[in-house]
Amino acid sequence: MAEDKAGQAFKMPDPALLSRNMADIASRSQRIVMEFLKRQNDAQMPGFDPLNIGSAFLEMTARMMANPAKLVQAQMSFWQDYMLLWQNTARRLMGDTPEPVVAPPPGDRRFKHEDWHENEVFDFIKQSYLLSARYVQNIVKNVDGLDDKTAQKLDFYARQFVDALAPTNFLLTNPEVLRRTVETGGENLVRGLNNLLADLERGKGKLHIKMTDYEAFKVGENIATTPGAVVFQNDLMQLIQYAPSTETVLKRPLLITPPWINKYYILDLRPKNSFVRWAVAQGHTVFMISWVNPDERLAEKTFEDYMLEGPLAALDAIEQATGEREVNAIGYCLGGTLLACTLAHMAAKDDSRIKAATFFTTLVDFAEAGELTVFIDEEQLKALEESMQRKGYLDGSEMAATFNMLRANDLIWSFVVNNYLLGQEPFPFDLLYWNSDSTRMPAAMHSFYLRKMYQENRLSQPGGITLGGTPIDLGRITVPSYILATREDHIAPWKACYKATQIYGGRKRFVLAASGHIAGVVNPPDAGKYSHWVNTELPPDPEAWLAGATELAGSWWPDWQRWVASLSKAKVPARQPGDGKLAVIEPAPGSYVKVTAQ
Repeated sequence: MAEDKAGQAFKMPDPALLSRNMADIASRSQRIVMEFLKRQNDAQMPGFDPLNIGSAFLEMTARMMANPAKLVQAQMSFWQDYMLLWQNTARRLMGDTPEPVVAPPPGDRRFKHEDWHENEVFDFIKQSYLLSARYVQNIVKNVDGLDDKTAQKLDFYARQFVDALAPTNFLLTNPEVLRRTVETGGENLVRGLNNLLADLERGKGKLHIKMTDYEAFKVGENIATTPGAVVFQNDLMQLIQYAPSTETVLKRPLLITPPWINKYYILDLRPKNSFVRWAVAQGHTVFMISWVNPDERLAEKTFEDYMLEGPLAALDAIEQATGEREVNAIGYCLGGTLLACTLAHMAAKDDSRIKAATFFTTLVDFAEAGELTVFIDEEQLKALEESMQRKGYLDGSEMAATFNMLRANDLIWSFVVNNYLLGQEPFPFDLLYWNSDSTRMPAAMHSFYLRKMYQENRLSQPGGITLGGTPIDLGRITVPSYILATREDHIAPWKACYKATQIYGGRKRFVLAASGHIAGVVNPPDAGKYSHWVNTELPPDPEAWLAGATELAGSWWPDWQRWVASLSKAKVPARQPGDGKLAVIEPAPGSYVKVTAQ
């Protein structure tokens, strides 16, 4: 043992162990480099800018130079703040306790270690970074003359830039990492390098950050465990019928259409937070669509195919399984968008089998669809379509990387620090396991979805798209609708979800839950977490709705149950999978959900 300059014990590494580790690292690194070089044969030409970022920043620079006085004013303000920071740091070194010039926003966990506040040097580094980040973001946000799309793209990538340069992400400017390096004699960095190499190996030369302990979870064993059976399947989905847990059940079965961007078991993670298990306990006969994880063989499957072979096929199967034609339906995110399309298609065909519809965090008007639209312009769509045409699908890891960028500090940089700098293994976390269990997107379907809905916003226009030979008009949806949005949703902003209240016909109930796209939905009553807002009035302006809303503590699940049960209270003896005309194919969760995208 030795001591560093501060007198702390410094652990000397085992030379033999260090030698073996470095030899292993060198060997694995060589293999990864060779794999990476092989992959470059399919790479784009040098200088290709598929995200179209370069032209956006060039336009921003030109606009800034056209108004140099505004730039000078921003620089002067920045310099003044910096001088005040220097003065305050000097005062702290002399024993004073001045107020900080700038502080991290609430919820920013990057600077939670005590040294960021108690150590004058690291407090200066922290505030210096926050001032610089604020300066860059303010400059980008206040450029005049940019169109909304360009301004949004610049703001998004400026935040990616400043997040990447945070002092927490670097060894020499992160006090927690420095302490760990002293305590372990640098073993944390060796372990971190091994973690980095393992992530590169798993991604076959591309960085695939490990977010949780993948060995801690197994679908069907400790997640997605609600009892049931697959009773129907086709090329695109398996239909799971869950076993009852009550002696009688509501006469109307409940069909759930999840998104196929991720796997269905977000609604059946663990018994304590499973919406499926809870709904079964409320007396619903629950049917869940479990989408296939498509490969190149399904490249030509369209959005229309997802409607025909998804919810419409499921309705036919439910009638065979239970003898019931009337059902209640839930759609989550993209599954909700598909449910809306299906309802409009059915209305045009005078098909009234779905008697009530619930939409979880669902967009049908994409005019203000949030930060995902940063990735939707002609240049990026063409690049994406070219990539999909080569493979027949969009790789699941590419989709996951896009979603992770929306919350880069939580879903990228926190793991860089934990895994690579601190040399730690990530904690077992069911939600992050699900998040990493990505799915592919068939080329034809995904191109249609991105172009017709995100880019052109045609779904919100009566007759804007045609499915199954039928023009889709969402205004023809007249069944009672329960529309749930979440206040901190970064994928489906709640105000954009609210627009459905002005589009659908029939009776509507809008509920706003606290938290985000997942936690706000998967919020069991027993957890006692978060809150939700209700308001029976539906004015055109979402802010007016919120101003008149009442906040209620806890989960929205009981509110939904009261709503759906009030629509039809008739009950029948509990139904078991296989009792009807459909035989059991295999136990839940089925085989489709177990196919990985890796």
